[in-house]
Amino acid sequence: MARQVLTITQLNEYIRSRMDADPFLSGIAVRGEISNYKLYPSGHHYFTLKDEGAALKCVMFKSSAQRLRFRPENGMRIIAMGKVSVYPRDGVYQLSCTALAMDGIGDLYAAFEQLKGKLAKEGLFDPSHKKPLPQYPGTIGIITSSAGAAVHDMLRILRKRYPLTNVRLLPVRVQGAEAPGEIAAAIRYANHYKLADLLIVGRGGGSIEDLWAFNDERVAYAIYESAIPVISAVGHEPDVTISDFVADLRAATPSNAAELAVPDQQALRQTLDSFSNVMANALGRQIKASRQHLKVLSESQSLKSPTGYLEQRRKNLQLLRNRMISAQNASLARNKQRYIANISKLDAMSPLKVLTRGYSMAQTEDGTLLRSVSQVELGQRISVSLSDGRISATVMEREERKP
Repeated sequence: MARQVLTITQLNEYIRSRMDADPFLSGIAVRGEISNYKLYPSGHHYFTLKDEGAALKCVMFKSSAQRLRFRPENGMRIIAMGKVSVYPRDGVYQLSCTALAMDGIGDLYAAFEQLKGKLAKEGLFDPSHKKPLPQYPGTIGIITSSAGAAVHDMLRILRKRYPLTNVRLLPVRVQGAEAPGEIAAAIRYANHYKLADLLIVGRGGGSIEDLWAFNDERVAYAIYESAIPVISAVGHEPDVTISDFVADLRAATPSNAAELAVPDQQALRQTLDSFSNVMANALGRQIKASRQHLKVLSESQSLKSPTGYLEQRRKNLQLLRNRMISAQNASLARNKQRYIANISKLDAMSPLKVLTRGYSMAQTEDGTLLRSVSQVELGQRISVSLSDGRISATVMEREERKP
């Protein structure tokens, strides 16, 4: 019997058809660690799954990869679901994956942790970027589903706590594939047209799948870029989403967000009453002091008798005048005594006083006092002062006394 000779293509196609026909290989789940992971521009994912003793080539085409909740990475342990087939061109079999799940944890949790780490590195959770909430918001924008119970709870609480604020509802879908895009667009729309002083973004409780729209990076970037402060109010208190980390304030529930967004009118009334009491007490004290001052003025002599007031002022002025005259006279007397004393001293020191004792004072015609015979020449005229007058003389003789 002649043996049939096959081409390589025929053999590979035969093996692929047999593998495709095997129901066990058509819906298989394989556990392993990712290595050699590559994402191509086409959107297809190529990687190898390995364990301690073997390796398996894997591919995940774009149509399946679009449903991934997380991004595969080298070293990640996963469970891959799909079918085993042969790639005829290379003659190797591979696992064509239709779904991937984290081994030991859910893929949603893995996606959450991956996005959380990425955004944290980019600074979207930085406390320095958090904006303060307005103390008395004039308008609050609520971005949520118009059909949910959460919006009714928020409206009821806002009306009760602070009816002065206006509320604008921006209805969006809060779950499903279209929800993240609508939520992000609503946040940007509110900012572009400056529709509110404060935004509340959220929804009521649900499963992690129901809340997943608030773990989308499009929503995270829209909140981060918002110039209007944002309160994130997603689910119940234990529920935590990426929006909670990015928002300026996280509320435990939508109802709690409404409470945090506005002040309580009852507390404001109490504060105003307290201020009113303080002002009334201060005004009462001021009126009492003014009345006392008015009483003092009304009892004053100047108001009772204006002429008496003027007479009293005249007497005070006369008393002040007398005191000034007395002080001036005393000052003049002291100065006169000092003057007389100084005159006596000057008189005692006067050279004319010496002349009364029989002495005289000789001077040249220009007034120079003669102290020595060497100061004059024979025939020079001089003046001699005596106690009762002055005489003129001519030098007839000059005699110097030897020491």
